[in-house]
This record gives sequence, structure tokens and C-alpha cells, in this order.
Amino acid sequence: MFKKLLLIFVLLVGLNYKNSYGQSKALKSITNILARQEKAWNNGDLVGFMNGYWQSDSLCFIGKRGLTYGWEATLANYKKSYPDTNAMGKLTFTLLRTEKISNKAYYVIGKWKLTRINDVLEGHFTLLWKKIKGQWVIVADHSS
Repeated sequence: MFKKLLLIFVLLVGLNYKNSYGQSKALKSITNILARQEKAWNNGDLVGFMNGYWQSDSLCFIGKRGLTYGWEATLANYKKSYPDTNAMGKLTFTLLRTEKISNKAYYVIGKWKLTRINDVLEGHFTLLWKKIKGQWVIVADHSS
């Protein structure tokens, strides 16, 4: 009887380790992408920044002007709003909450801060991440 209980305990611990490892690996990928986005932004590279987003017409961005659908349209809005490196300033992200929805989906809440020569802008974001074709990408972004 003791051997059976020990075996069940070992199996449960092993399953829990496997699940937490998988979650950590996914979150590490997501945080690495966010770090690359931050770096691209701070180098004035909007296309590099957009590499974190799903390159699809179904990408959904929600901002102060409402909904924008599509990777190209989102990039065009960024280019219009941030025409040069002075307007772009320096971006920092702070993650506040992450939640695994499934093995292929995460919900991430955070803060953004944009430090420019004459001002500082701050706000929050909610990102829906999905693993598509083996890559984690942002499929929906609500930033305010």
C-alpha cells in the first residue's frame, strides 16, 4: 500500500513539474519577444517592433482611436503616430499579470512607459498571445 501511495505521489509531482516547466518555457518566450519589441522600439525600428504581432489581417489592435484590424494597418498607425525617434522616445514594459488560458494561449496585462524629451506617457496594455505555427504572437492588443 505504501509503495502505491509513493508511486502516485511521484507521478503527481512529475506531472506538476512538467506543467510548470511548459508554462515557464512559454512565458520565457513571451517575455523575450516583449524585450525584443522594447529594444526595436528604442532603436527606432517600428517593423522590428511589429515582429511580435501576428502578421495577419485578423490582428486586432484597440487604442484610443478605436479598433484597427490587420498587421499592415497597425504598422501604418504606428508610423503616423511616431514618425521619428524623438516622437518614439524610450519605451519600457512592466508585466503585472500573466495567465495561461491553454497550451497555446496566454493573457498578459502590463504597463508601458514612453519617456520622451519633453514628456512622459504611461498606460496599460492587455495582450492576447497565441502560439501559431510554433511561434508565440500577439493576436489582440488593447493599449490605453
